[in-house]
Amino acid sequence: MKEKGVGMAKEFKKFIMRGNVMDLAIGIIIGGAFGKIVTSLVNDIIMPLIGLILGKVNFADMKYVITPATDTAAEVAFKYGAFIQSIIDFLIIALCIFLIVKLLTSFKKKQEEPAVPPLSPPTPPKNELLLEEIRDLLKSMNEK
Repeated sequence: MKEKGVGMAKEFKKFIMRGNVMDLAIGIIIGGAFGKIVTSLVNDIIMPLIGLILGKVNFADMKYVITPATDTAAEVAFKYGAFIQSIIDFLIIALCIFLIVKLLTSFKKKQEEPAVPPLSPPTPPKNELLLEEIRDLLKSMNEK
């Protein structure tokens, strides 16, 4: 039983140390941090500018109240302003990822393009070469 655990631990270590798994983990961590930056950009810079352009509207306050707050119950409301902010947040993140992937694929294509060798005439098969030699020999014999 102990041998299975050791074998599985080695297999797990091998799996974790693969390049793809490490790349994925790094991508997730960087993506989470990037998401926070974009969320701050949307909430703290873009949405206030849009709100100012639309007549000093604060999107965080935009909501449709279903049931007002009372002494014993909290307000029940559709917060569509926060939803609009989340959509803009998503669109900016999706645009950035699209641009990064497009940039990376263009670099990859440039690296993969091999130099085109100059075209040389294809060499004929051996039997054709032998036939040409025989023809040339026959010609030379007939000329003598």
